[in-house]
Amino acid sequence: MNTPRTTHTSLIITLLAAAGAAFAAFYLAELGTSRFSDQHQSTDEERQPAYWVAPMDPNYRRDQPGKSPMGMDLVPVYTGNDPSNTAGPGAIWISPEVVNNLGVRTATAELRSLQPTIITVGYVQYDEDQLTHVHPRVEGWVEKLYVKTDGDRVEKGQPLYALYSPELVNAQEELVFALNRNNPRLISAAENRLQALQIDAAIIGELRRSQQVRRSLTFYSPRSGVIDNLNIREGSFVRPGTTLVSVGTLDDVWVQAEIFESQAPLVKVGQPVTMTLDYLAGKRWLGEVDYVYPTLDPQTRTARVRLRFDNPQALLKPNMFAKVAIQTSADPDVLVIPKEAVIRLGDQDRVVLALGEGRFKSVAVALGRIDGAFAEIRGGLSVGERVVTSAHFLLDSESSKTSDFKRMNHASMKDTKMDHSTMDHSTMDHSTMNHSTMDHSTMKNEQSKDHELENGHD
Repeated sequence: MNTPRTTHTSLIITLLAAAGAAFAAFYLAELGTSRFSDQHQSTDEERQPAYWVAPMDPNYRRDQPGKSPMGMDLVPVYTGNDPSNTAGPGAIWISPEVVNNLGVRTATAELRSLQPTIITVGYVQYDEDQLTHVHPRVEGWVEKLYVKTDGDRVEKGQPLYALYSPELVNAQEELVFALNRNNPRLISAAENRLQALQIDAAIIGELRRSQQVRRSLTFYSPRSGVIDNLNIREGSFVRPGTTLVSVGTLDDVWVQAEIFESQAPLVKVGQPVTMTLDYLAGKRWLGEVDYVYPTLDPQTRTARVRLRFDNPQALLKPNMFAKVAIQTSADPDVLVIPKEAVIRLGDQDRVVLALGEGRFKSVAVALGRIDGAFAEIRGGLSVGERVVTSAHFLLDSESSKTSDFKRMNHASMKDTKMDHSTMDHSTMDHSTMNHSTMDHSTMKNEQSKDHELENGHD
């Protein structure tokens, strides 16, 4: 059972313990406040804000602290200790942890020989220097056709077709008449006419011996090769100017390719070319540039290039689709960077310089030739400077706006709180908000406070 003396003693002990705890808390608070004030004062002495900027709008600047149009606290931009200020306008600075999270990689601008390879496609065609077209020189009818389809192999002197023509009959009769008259001048004139009509010399000799006029005459292949563009059948009526048949060779073939207008100055006659085809996987043909056409296609704005390849086994067929790589001439040592480091815009080419210690800056460059891995830089960079090759689009977007880059530092984002007191909620459209995923417990609205005060007075 507790006595009054015991109760009084316990009360005194409790009061003394509470007083001691309060004194200790007060002392520690004063000590912490003093240290924080000293540290804050030292930091402020070293870093003086140059201006304040809105976190979501770098163009909104003020000379003193305040609120942005969105109700957020303005972020100070410091001079002196701000590493980005020493690199000029547009420089940005990010912390090492953000650099690591972004996966920023860099490369060095260096001098090296540049030999761009132009990759394009083309189509296999006959070598037109060795393509012969057969035309009749008289009107007539095809009585017999010795070749049946395109692609047939023929040898020089092989029969192609037999033609009946009243004009050919008349020319034979003139020679027979001249022979019967034994007039050398008439005989020579008649023979010359038959030769002009492409009558074979063997047929003329046989006519002189037999003096028998043939109803139809046979015409022969002027060269060895394959039949192409066979436009006649037995019974067809032909006249001068009609292309009856074409005979081409496959010992050499052409490949007609197209290149971009900007690549045309790089291609020269004699440059080596490598060709591959899908239907013969793994096989490569080596050829050369045979001719660069002087005009461009008015619709595609491309330049045509003619390539020549040997085809001893006749594996290459006309109209085959081919992939070609043209090896352009190598330039002497030029300043190059990896081509993925270049940010190509409509009116400007840029790169992001890595200035060290987390500093980056976008600069404009003059771009030259580009090969498979490197791009030539003709202005804007120097040998040994480092450029960003990955995550540079994000860095460029920040640097090009002359931002303080604070919003990329997630630590500062955590400390920034939005003040809704300056927002007019009556003019905001909340219909597009997903309230089911919002935490309303941490939101403070001045209108709700006023409502609570009114209820309290009531």
